[in-house]
Amino acid sequence: MKNLIIGMIVLGVLGYGGAKLYLHNEVTNAMDQAVLMASPFAKVQYDGVSSTLSGELTIDELQIRVQGYRDEINIDRIGIDTPSFISLLQISDFASMQSDGMPKYFGFIVEGLRIPVDADYFKDIYAFGLEARGVQEVSDPAAVCTGRYGFSPDSLRALGYQDQVASLSMFIRDETSRFTFDMNISLQDMWDLEASVTLAGNMMSELSKGAMYRPKLGDMQLEYTDRSLKERVVDYCAQLGLSQLETLRAQLDSFKYVGESNGIEFDEYMLDPYKEFLNGKSTLVVTARPNEPIAFSQVDLYKPSDVPALLNLEAIAR
Repeated sequence: MKNLIIGMIVLGVLGYGGAKLYLHNEVTNAMDQAVLMASPFAKVQYDGVSSTLSGELTIDELQIRVQGYRDEINIDRIGIDTPSFISLLQISDFASMQSDGMPKYFGFIVEGLRIPVDADYFKDIYAFGLEARGVQEVSDPAAVCTGRYGFSPDSLRALGYQDQVASLSMFIRDETSRFTFDMNISLQDMWDLEASVTLAGNMMSELSKGAMYRPKLGDMQLEYTDRSLKERVVDYCAQLGLSQLETLRAQLDSFKYVGESNGIEFDEYMLDPYKEFLNGKSTLVVTARPNEPIAFSQVDLYKPSDVPALLNLEAIAR
């Protein structure tokens, strides 16, 4: 009996090792092909592939240099997260995935995405962001120190940052009549954001509609936690000559701009909690719970001042 148990353990270990080797070879081959295809546009290097019994599969220590730029983008690891190692094997076999269906959740992981604030490509990213917002130049100190249109490289340095270090995870959970996106985003020493967005309908059925698909919001919750950015902004605004009252007004104006950019005019149920957040609370929780699922395309048909009531939008600070 003892020898039988030992034999079964050995077979299990060998089976896992063989499956892991197969999976890593498949991913490595696919990655090498992707690197080759990207070579005219970017030079990509990576250290290797990792997987776990818990269902993670990652490509580790990426270095990316885009054609025409000197500075690199560095990522500690990027990959997927599934319920188990078996799920990884099913996903690697497309035919099996079609017959067995998607796992109960499927996630994407990005950890340690590091962008130096003085990177040459970041200057272009910032300029592109201004252009997308229809802004040519930002000279108003109130907009500069609060990052109303995004923080420039100079502003980030003034705020005390040498690098922007970001991590992100997103999980998709499909249920019978709805599917949910759970996201965690963090910028080191800046802020954390936990977001959960639920859309109505079965995911595979809805996505099969292609261009005809109109996503409907069931509910949403965003939890934003400050990790020192708020204090740095206040200090930076003071350096630019703004009083405490002017800084508070500038922060509120920048918050209102976020709403306006999305076709929403925030009401007191959003602005009053945000003032509490600015005046000492560390976390702001925003929820949207429409009485019934509403298509995002319909929101544009309403006046910005009517959208908060339509979405049942509110916030609390804590």
